[in-house]
Amino acid sequence: MKAKYDTIGINYNETRSADPYITEQLLKKLKPKAFGLYLDIGCGTGNYTNEFNKHGYRFIGIDPSDEMLKKAKQKNKNIDWKLGKAENITLKTETLDGIIGSLTIHHWTDLGKSFTELYRVLKPKTNIVIFTSTPKQMKGYWLNHYFPKMLEDSMQQMPSLDTIEKTMTLAGFSEIKTEPYFIKPDLKDLFLYCGKQNPSLYLDAAIRHGISSFSSLANKDEVENGLEKLKKDIENNEINNIIQSYENNLGDYLFISGKK
Repeated sequence: MKAKYDTIGINYNETRSADPYITEQLLKKLKPKAFGLYLDIGCGTGNYTNEFNKHGYRFIGIDPSDEMLKKAKQKNKNIDWKLGKAENITLKTETLDGIIGSLTIHHWTDLGKSFTELYRVLKPKTNIVIFTSTPKQMKGYWLNHYFPKMLEDSMQQMPSLDTIEKTMTLAGFSEIKTEPYFIKPDLKDLFLYCGKQNPSLYLDAAIRHGISSFSSLANKDEVENGLEKLKKDIENNEINNIIQSYENNLGDYLFISGKK
């Protein structure tokens, strides 16, 4: 995973900007205080960490990728950036006032150990907020029509909501709540389902490079064939029928919050 994101991190900032709405929702659920200390676990190039800092909150950013952190440090040298993983957080027990993890838990090698570590470093009566997607939600992505194997492999990475909730509970978290997120037309963070309403985004190689499913999991032949078919369907408007056939009310991603 480290090598994967060292590669993706080279041009990551070109397509993965912090989305204002997602930023707002993460902070709303975290409920940070002006003088607290918070963690952005799996911070990547620090796009969201930096936005949280701009809102006046003190954050530490932890990520396993040197390349990602190199970009993060260039963005803001006043933030404490640390090389590390969720499974082994080099912070003292009960030192944090809250934790945010955005599109990262599917990269954790041990979900139970990770949530146990996150619980350990949190102070009592503080919040954790996770932004992720579940296999159930991903089955509703119209991308399955063009890249079935890629989506299958992506879904295998993703822990189910039931698994996440049970693992968080076993780690000690309580008051676990969920809220679905539906892709907005003006999304600024171009992650996997960014093209839900704008399929032509996937024809851009730079955008695909910033998405781990395309850059690391996908079979080259499937991607090429899928893109060719997608391009034709966009041109003849068949894409509208495909999109409509996948419409659902499950949400595209999910906010999951809990309390220590």
